[in-house]
Amino acid sequence: MPCCCTTCYSTGVIPFRVSLEPGAGICDQVVYAAKKAVISGQMHPGDPFPSVRALSQALKINPNTAHKIITRLISEGLIELHVGLGTVVARRPSSTPAERANLLKRELEHVVVEAQKLGLDLDEVSDALTRHWRRLDVTEKVRRR
Repeated sequence: MPCCCTTCYSTGVIPFRVSLEPGAGICDQVVYAAKKAVISGQMHPGDPFPSVRALSQALKINPNTAHKIITRLISEGLIELHVGLGTVVARRPSSTPAERANLLKRELEHVVVEAQKLGLDLDEVSDALTRHWRRLDVTEKVRRR
């Protein structure tokens, strides 16, 4: 049963699902939701992304926060601003496997610390990671069809 303190958004204006939870920054939560939508294949390169105004109105957040979200997504290469066309989901840049793996260093360290704090062993963490990977893996979903 979802927490009564969680606010979920999924509208025609916002092409991904956002669950705003207390205690975490709105900007971080929306950026994460957008990343997840791109990685999982819910949003594709070239798909339109909401403007600052549309994002602000749909999520009922301050326009400055919406601007910060858009700026972060642009700086992370997930969306692009095209003059006259608006903001769209970006194509993934090419990179080496080592460069891509290095991007996860901070997140992986966080997962390891949290897992050790909870008393999980490597096999339990690996199993959990595998389940989440399969749930979000677009190529796996296509193979199952």
